Amino acid sequence: MRVVIVTESFPPDVNGVAHCALQTARHLVRRGHTPLVIAPAIADPAADADAPCAVVRVPSLPLPGYPQVRVALPSRRVAAAIAAHRADLVHLAGPFVLGVRGMTAATRLGIPAVAVYQTDLAGYARTYVGTGEGAAWRRLRAVHGAADRTLAPSSAAVRDLAAHGIGRIRLWGRGVDTARFRPGLRDEALRGELAPDGELLVGYVGRLAPEKRVDLLAAAAELPGIRVVVVGDGPSGSALRAALPGARFLGRRTGDDLARIFASLDVFAHTGPFETFCQTVQEAMASGVPVIAPAAGGPLDLVDHGRTGLLVPPGDPDALREAVAALAAAPELRAAYGSAGRTAVRGRTWEALGDELIGHYREVLRERTAVAA
Repeated sequence: MRVVIVTESFPPDVNGVAHCALQTARHLVRRGHTPLVIAPAIADPAADADAPCAVVRVPSLPLPGYPQVRVALPSRRVAAAIAAHRADLVHLAGPFVLGVRGMTAATRLGIPAVAVYQTDLAGYARTYVGTGEGAAWRRLRAVHGAADRTLAPSSAAVRDLAAHGIGRIRLWGRGVDTARFRPGLRDEALRGELAPDGELLVGYVGRLAPEKRVDLLAAAAELPGIRVVVVGDGPSGSALRAALPGARFLGRRTGDDLARIFASLDVFAHTGPFETFCQTVQEAMASGVPVIAPAAGGPLDLVDHGRTGLLVPPGDPDALREAVAALAAAPELRAAYGSAGRTAVRGRTWEALGDELIGHYREVLRERTAVAA
C-alpha cells in the first residue's frame, strides 16, 4: 500500500501524536508498504534525515505562548504531495488543522481516509481559554465525519466521540516498546543522585503545560521521605518549579535515557485529566513501576485499580497525596503492582498494534471497493 500520513506533529517533536506517527511510518516500511509523511515545518529540516520515509514539510508558525508546538499554515503542498505519492489511503493523525487539509484533499482525489483521534481538543479549549469547546467538537465532527473510519485509542474516547455525533468508530490502542522500557534498567547510581537520603522517587513524565495539572503533585511532594521527579518541558516549567521547590526537574529526556529514569522510579504519577490514551502510563508499566493516574480517559483502560496501580478522582490533590502515601508505606504492594503492570503490557508491542492498523486500512479499502462495485 501507498499511504500518506498527514500529522499535526512529527519528530523531533516529543508528544503522543508525533510518536505514534513515527511508529506507524516505521511499521509500514517494515511490512513492505510505502508511506509518506506530511507534517508542519520545523526549525531544523536536517532532523528529517533519520525519518523512516520521505517527509514533506508544510509552512507553519509556532503556537503563541507555546513555541514548542507548531501549527501548519494553509498550503497547496498537502494535496500536491498526496497526488504525487499516488496514495491508496490517507492516514490523518490527530487531525485538526493540517488534517483538515488532508481530509479535503483525500475527498477531492477520491482516496479513502482513516482519521486517528488522539487529542482531547475540547478539554484543551476549556483549560486554555475557558470556552470554545463547542467549536472544537464542530471541527472534529467535520473531519472525522468525512473519514471512512475513525480510530479511537480508548473506550472512553469511543464513548466521547459517539456522544458527539461521530460514527464509524473502531478501537485502536497504542503500542509500547517493552524491550526499551524494562525493569532491568533500574539504576541505583541515578537513584542516589536524585534521592541522596534514600527518598521514595515519585515521577511524572510528559509536557509541562496547564492541562497536564502537574501542580497537583505539590501536596504529595510535602510527604516525608518523598522526592518528586519531573521529566519534560513546556510553558508551565517556571511556574511548576516554584510550586514544587523540592522536586528534581530533569528537562526533556528521550530514548534509553528516558527508559533508565522510568525504571528507576518507585511510583509513576500521571496528573492530566484529558488523556485520550496516555502513553507514559504504558511506558511506566512496561518498566515495572506502579502507576497512579486519574480515573478519566485513557488511564481507565490501562490501569487496573488495585492490581497494576491506583486510579484517583481527577483534579483531586488530596486523593493523589493519599495514593502516594499508601504506596510509599507498602513496598510489597508496589512490587506486586509493578510486576502485574509489566505483564499486562507485554503483548502490546508496536508490531502487534501496527499489524492491527494495517488490518483497518485493508478493511477500509475493501469497503470502498464494495461500494464502487
